[in-house]
Amino acid sequence: MTSESEASRFEPVIGLEIHAHLLTESKIFCGCRTSFGAEPNTHVCPVCLGLPGALPVLNRRVVELAMRAGLALGCTIQGRSIFARKNYFYPDLPKGYQISQYELPLATEGALSYETDEGPRTVRITRVHLEEDAGKSLHADGAQSRYTALDYNRSGVPLIEIVTEPDLREPAAAADFFARLRVVLMAIGVNDGNMEEGSLRCDANVSLRPRGETALGVKVEVKNLNSFRFLQRALEHEIVRQADRLEDGDTVVQETRLWDEARGRTESMRSKEEAHDYRYFPEPDLPPIDVSDEWTADVRASLPELPEARKQRYLRELDLRSSEAGQLAEQADLARFFEDTVEVAGNAKAAAHWVMGEVARRLNADGVGIDEVEVRPDALGRLVKLVDTGVISSSTGKTVFEKMYGSGREAQEIVEQENLAQVGDRDELQSLVARVISEQPDAAARVRGGHEGTLGFLVGQVMKATRGRANPKLVNELLREQLRDPDAT
Repeated sequence: MTSESEASRFEPVIGLEIHAHLLTESKIFCGCRTSFGAEPNTHVCPVCLGLPGALPVLNRRVVELAMRAGLALGCTIQGRSIFARKNYFYPDLPKGYQISQYELPLATEGALSYETDEGPRTVRITRVHLEEDAGKSLHADGAQSRYTALDYNRSGVPLIEIVTEPDLREPAAAADFFARLRVVLMAIGVNDGNMEEGSLRCDANVSLRPRGETALGVKVEVKNLNSFRFLQRALEHEIVRQADRLEDGDTVVQETRLWDEARGRTESMRSKEEAHDYRYFPEPDLPPIDVSDEWTADVRASLPELPEARKQRYLRELDLRSSEAGQLAEQADLARFFEDTVEVAGNAKAAAHWVMGEVARRLNADGVGIDEVEVRPDALGRLVKLVDTGVISSSTGKTVFEKMYGSGREAQEIVEQENLAQVGDRDELQSLVARVISEQPDAAARVRGGHEGTLGFLVGQVMKATRGRANPKLVNELLREQLRDPDAT
């Protein structure tokens, strides 16, 4: 097996083809439902079963969603695109061909740009085109079963295929790009991001070439990768496999392979087809798609702020850390909750801390979405303000948050009724600090001897005496004063 250092003599060249189901209620060329999980062959009709004489009719909503994806990825929407028949035989392809787009796709020449820990990265998008999905083969006893059942519910579900240029060089970078693309597609309402159900999956094309050369090597396609981890692991294995062959003086064969997660390796599926093998020709039963400038402008105007743009706005205007900004910007509903909280709290960093802390904890514990959180942004903002202005401590704030949750009570009401306001009176705390020092002479001596860590113990004793209500910053200051000068009062 080739070592990592030997494999590093070669440069991987990686391009991706992402297949994304579009969020429509009906299929691309008929009125059958697209919902996942129905009884086999219950969402079918003569059109999606490919019966003779059944004619396809294009779903306009499918085109609009594909346009949204193309525009979000910086593509040019073509004024005219056409469907083609992609001819191949497979049991779950009832017509013996797939209706797709080939020579004239809907959208071309875009890019997805984003920030990484290594700096800015741009992955060019070659094309975004429409096609129908195939059905599903079900092997009763695994891949070697003598019997195969066919479920055509998925046949005709609308897809876009997003094809990148070979701009990626590392498996981890490919997985990261796929993850970021998923976020974009979900943010614009094009795809639900559910990879387990197969509504988003990826084919990876990878070749090797000696470092420093520009000519591309022989390309191998790894099909149907439905997780970021599988994509990264499959590419890592395939790079080593190809490097092994090249090191031994063999050639890499152009082919299609499948990833076997259980064995941790790719397996040959078939020789790689070229475009001419599919015998593409224009679909005679569907007219061209004509997209006006006005239609494109309307779709562009309907796009929301994209996650990366929102993240950059948070960094620029709210001075958040990159990790905070990225997490808060990723989902539009979470971003709205955060921004509404900031508007009331007046402190973006404090609001981010609470949304990513206590609110996120409740989301995970209760298994609910952000719109179901019982403490709404305005109420949370008022709680954050009480903590931020020193009316209550951070730890007390967490207690108040829990009391607010499920009760509908306001933070101010809880603080007043339960006497939770922070003790910030200097004179009141002076005597309490003096008492704690006298009761803990050993700890006091250790602090005076230079053991700073013991100061926290003394702070804790004061906080305990006030049931957590003392201002910890003031307690720390008073302890230092009195330990430095026992006569300080």
